[in-house]
Amino acid sequence: MPTPRSPRRPGRLPTAVSPRVVVDHGFIAVRAKMIEVAAFFDRVERHGAADDFRCAALHKAAKLLVDGKPERARRILESLSDPTTKPDAVSTGKAALGAWQKSSAK
Repeated sequence: MPTPRSPRRPGRLPTAVSPRVVVDHGFIAVRAKMIEVAAFFDRVERHGAADDFRCAALHKAAKLLVDGKPERARRILESLSDPTTKPDAVSTGKAALGAWQKSSAK
């Protein structure tokens, strides 16, 4: 008779696993994402769009990946997010941009 499995959340590892299992679990997917990011930067540079504020924000956030400090995901999300707490007096639009651009009007 098979033993019952404990419920697992997708993308989550059990708490007690070897370092090798952690790497095995995510390496290929992360490798693919890194190649995708590199290809994106190649495209925007090839088309002269590398100076877009969103690309600059991604470059800045990418540095957090290799700084050796903990909580990279939180820090990257915060680096791309609007840090202001006061609402704008007038809406600047409905589209989310994915990176915060400081407005010169504030």
